Amino acid sequence: MKATAKDLRFQSRELLNTVNRGEEVVITYRGKPCAKLVPYHKEEKKNKEDELFGIWKDHKDIQNINEYVRNLRKGRP
Repeated sequence: MKATAKDLRFQSRELLNTVNRGEEVVITYRGKPCAKLVPYHKEEKKNKEDELFGIWKDHKDIQNINEYVRNLRKGRP
């Protein structure tokens, strides 16, 4: 479905109801697509406690993150 920026301003409830039914709404501004309203889906939480992230995510040789970090900290004064 397409809607204008004016529709978004004055008919936001109807547009949100449309999105809640599972449809996508493309918002146009001066006749050109500007934004898209899509249904929000909650993502399932992953168990991030044992998951590597950032610069560590590429290190496949590390099996137990907590043990690895504990060993790194042992050498600190």
